[in-house]
Formats: sequence, structure tokens, C-alpha cells
Amino acid sequence: MTAEQQKKFKYWQWRTIAGTMIGYIFFYLIRKNFSFLMPGLTAEFGISKTSLGAVITAAGFLYGLSKLLNGMLADRINGRWHMVTGLAVSTVTAILIGFGAEIITALTGVPAGSTPEFVGKFTILLSALWIVNNIFQGCGFPPCSRLIPRWVPSNELSTKMSIWNTSHSIGAGLAGLLCGTFIMSYMGVDMSGDPEMVATIATNLGKDITDPAVISAAEHVGAWKWAFIIPGLIAAAGVFITAAILRDTPKSVGLPELSEESNSNSNSNEPVKEESQAEISAFIREHVWKNPVIWALALADFFVYIIRFAVLDWGPTFLREHCSMSPEWAAMTVIIFELFGVVGMLAAGWISDKVFNGRAARTCFFCMVGALLAIIGFITLQTSGASPVLLLFVLALAGMFIYGPQALIGVIASNHATRKASATANGLIGFVSYISPIVSGLGFGIIADSKFGWHGVFVAMVVMAIIGALIFVPMWKMKRDAYEE
Repeated sequence: MTAEQQKKFKYWQWRTIAGTMIGYIFFYLIRKNFSFLMPGLTAEFGISKTSLGAVITAAGFLYGLSKLLNGMLADRINGRWHMVTGLAVSTVTAILIGFGAEIITALTGVPAGSTPEFVGKFTILLSALWIVNNIFQGCGFPPCSRLIPRWVPSNELSTKMSIWNTSHSIGAGLAGLLCGTFIMSYMGVDMSGDPEMVATIATNLGKDITDPAVISAAEHVGAWKWAFIIPGLIAAAGVFITAAILRDTPKSVGLPELSEESNSNSNSNEPVKEESQAEISAFIREHVWKNPVIWALALADFFVYIIRFAVLDWGPTFLREHCSMSPEWAAMTVIIFELFGVVGMLAAGWISDKVFNGRAARTCFFCMVGALLAIIGFITLQTSGASPVLLLFVLALAGMFIYGPQALIGVIASNHATRKASATANGLIGFVSYISPIVSGLGFGIIADSKFGWHGVFVAMVVMAIIGALIFVPMWKMKRDAYEE
């Protein structure tokens, strides 16, 4: 390429990374808000942890299936419009959930409250809209896993994909700040002076009317709906921002495509051969569906996501109910968890490229061991009655380690499926990983409601971390990528 082309390519490379990061942050804002409003739904309507866990499980499974199907689609269509369409539909469903109580009342005439008739209908509507939201959330990552490898050579992919992966933490952190720290703590109607409402909330939570969790919920009745509406309106603006920033491949802006050479930072000026759908399908079949590396990575990601979701989805609820932590501090758990996660992702990407020469599986092994030790430390401190703030930071330390594999597994998959099949490979991994809510959502919800309680949940997380670490052991001597093949 000429010097001018190289300069233009670098500009579009970073613009693509930034654009996909921004778009994915908006996706997260209207997906990771759910964990912060779950206590409000339980307090006001008496929806059990098991029911909420079932919603998380169903939505998570379909989100994973959507990632698989959208991954297969992403290798074949324009990544820009693929991502924008998914964000637009997810935004509409989030706003509709915010008005869910009013919609049920308007359609059925049943007034909002904790009566079985209303709660049953409301739970159905909530579940249906949240499932649709998660299905179209599946249009978020696959276009990114197609676009970024098209702009970034394999020997830089760990570092730059780790930078991109901070969008997970930024999005979840913003959801925590907006929904947990602000909306659920400062919005809603103060009904703490209404004895009937306080009694209803106490019954729904199974606590005494003087319990701090009951008083806090009574002071912010209805705040949960704004935790959908406000992020939804913000994401609506994000639809237009993402569409304005993104383009598709280098070819779409008049630049040559990256070469397929394993260690090349250069670009090829030779015309790119147009492949038939049959050729593309045959390549994907060989490098994804028949590739044992991709299946091993999918299994590893399954255990990584169990741990990740256990903290993100249940962490705020655990700290509020078990440790009597305020909503503000409970929200800070996820925020600090994500901030530590950013450090973990960036460090893991740099170590993979600079220390292990792109062999990211080695970094993943050490990260899983670190997460295991952090969870064991959390259990030890929690049973000894340690300060909730100290528990918060130990969970954050677990986040710092778990986000390394979360970022790097996709990098390993992209390098071994090559950029021609990276979206399908990551779609498959995403599907398997999002079966994990069966464990982290429904399974952990049942354990938390059982005689084993939260202690049983954290012991189960230890087992998951051990298995996850062991999966990376056979990958120690594996090559960085499969381009030479």
C-alpha cells in the first residue's frame, strides 16, 4: 500500500474498533440493567428468585442461540447494518418493558399490584419482551467478530480485541452507575409511610417491616421501570451514532483487504477472489464445525460465563439481602468489578501478544487459576463475617481474572478459524457459553432459595473455575493461529 493508504487504513482500523465498542456499550446498557432492578420486582410484585432465574435462563439460552445464528449470518452480510438493526429492536423492547405494568392494566383492566392475577400476566409480558430483547441482542457481538479481524492482523489481535472487550465492562459499569447507583437509589415514589405497602414488600421479601431492605424498597417504589425507560432512550440515540461511525470491510472504503499471512502487518493489493456460498460453507465446515480447538474453547467459555454471570446477575442481590448493603454499595460491586475487569482484559491481551507471542490460551490458564483463588478467598472472608466492602473488592479481583479468558477466547477462535470464519466460530462459542445461565441463572437461583443458600452458590463457582482452568492445559503448546494451514 502507499503511505496514504496505510494512513487511511490505520484511521479506519481504529474507527472500526471505536465504533463497534460504542455500539456494544449501548447493547449492554439495555441488557445488563436487569440485575439491578430484580430486587425491585421481587419487592413490589413478589416475583421469586426462581422465577427471575428462569427468565434469565430462557433469555440467556435464546441469546446464545441467536449469537450462533447471527454468527453464521455475519460472515455473509454487511456488519454495519447487522449491528444497527439488532440495537434498534432491542431498544424498542427495553422501553416497552418499562411501560409493562401500564400495558397490562390497559389490555386487561387488572390494576397493578402484587395480586396473583396481575403478577402472572405481568411476568408473562416481562418474559416475552426480555426474550425478544435478548434474541436481537445476539446481533451485537457477531458483527464485531467479523469486522475487527478484517481490520486487525493476527499478531495484534489479542491486544486490540482486549481493548475492544473493555466495552463489556464500560457498558456494565454504566448500567450500574445509571440503574443501580442513580435510578434504583434515587428515583421512584417514596411509600415508606404507607403501612400497607410496607407490609406487602416485607411479605414479598420474607423480612420484617423494620428490615433495611424493606424500607429501602418502599422508598423507591416503581424505580425499576425507569431502569428500562431511561437506558432505552439513551440506546435509541446510540442507534444513529453507531450507524454514522461504522462501515463494513476495508474494501467498502476503497482499501485492500488484509492478507491471510500469519505474521503480516501488510496488506495485499491483489484483487480479492469472490467466493461462492458453497466455498464459504465448505471453509466454515472445515475450520469451525470440524475443528476440535473451537469446541474446546466453547466448553471453556461455558465455565467462564457461569462465574461471570453469577457475579453480575446475583452479586447485587446477595450483597443487599445477605450483607444488608445499601443499594448504592451493591451497585458499586458491579461497577468496581467491571473496572477491575478492564485492567484484567488489557493486561491479558498485552501479556498474550508480548510475553506468549500471541498464544493466548496460556494467559487464559493463569487467569482461571487467579479467579479460583479469589473466589476461595471470598468464601473464606464471607464465612468469617468480613466487611461487605472488603467482600466487594475480593469479587472485583475475581472479575479482574475472569475477564482475561472472556476477552481472549474469542481471539483464539478468530485466529484458528481465520477471519473468513471468525464470526461463525465466535457464534458457536457464544451459543455454548450462553447455555451457562441454566447454571448461573436458574440453577444458582434454586440453590440460593434452598437450604444450601448463598454459600452453596459460591462453592459451586469454585468447582466451575477448576474445570475451566483444566480445559486450557492441553492448549499450552498450541500454535497461535491456523493461517499457515
